[in-house]
Amino acid sequence: MADLWRNNLRASRRRWKTDLSEQSIEMLKFLTLEHKFCVSEGDLIWLKSGWYATHTGLLRLAHRNRCAGIHTRPAIELCDPKTHYWSFEATVFKTKTCRGFVGYGDADPSNVSLLVRGAEMRVAETRAVNRALRNAYGIGICSVEEIGTIPNPLEKFPPQKANGNGNKNGSGPKVRDRLCQLIRQHKLDPALVKAYAVDFCGTKTLRESSRDQIENFIRQLADWAEKDRNALLCQLNSYLPSEQKVVA
Repeated sequence: MADLWRNNLRASRRRWKTDLSEQSIEMLKFLTLEHKFCVSEGDLIWLKSGWYATHTGLLRLAHRNRCAGIHTRPAIELCDPKTHYWSFEATVFKTKTCRGFVGYGDADPSNVSLLVRGAEMRVAETRAVNRALRNAYGIGICSVEEIGTIPNPLEKFPPQKANGNGNKNGSGPKVRDRLCQLIRQHKLDPALVKAYAVDFCGTKTLRESSRDQIENFIRQLADWAEKDRNALLCQLNSYLPSEQKVVA
């Protein structure tokens, strides 16, 4: 168990490249020792506001504890297919004689990421299962799938000309087109990609970054998307605004 704790701490610092506070490290230690969560297996995600469990991590926890079963059903009286609003009830049975731990989850276009827009029903079911699992096994932190996305106007990436006219850093339109193509190809959230790009380039806005910086970012983004899209999504999720937390 001590080895898992040390590996989790190393993996966290390597993956998210951030200095965790003493409180965050203590929480990671507790989650490791109490629930055997593994960062490298994707059980936990660090966002700017703290630690979040993942659907994968909660299912692995249930499997380790020999969960007897999970039952889900749509809360028909609350669902509205016309507006893509879905609500689910999930019940987790820790043993065959367990009366069950219940959790509810809902989803509609206003509280899901652009990555899963159109799949609100599945998101609602996942959220219900996650909440039921957290109730059953005493997980105090929220799961990342339960976080709703507040719709924000998506700023476009800055228009830039190859000859340098019209933009002081001279980033050409082909650079922007490649970036937009990557976003469409791998179904990435443009707002999160932009936030990641600004952080990668080390500038206050994307307009202040140089052509080389943006090209380096695009190369890394393309490489990461091809080799490990799930890890890329975890990285992008770390740029979700802190206001998008939900109460656990």
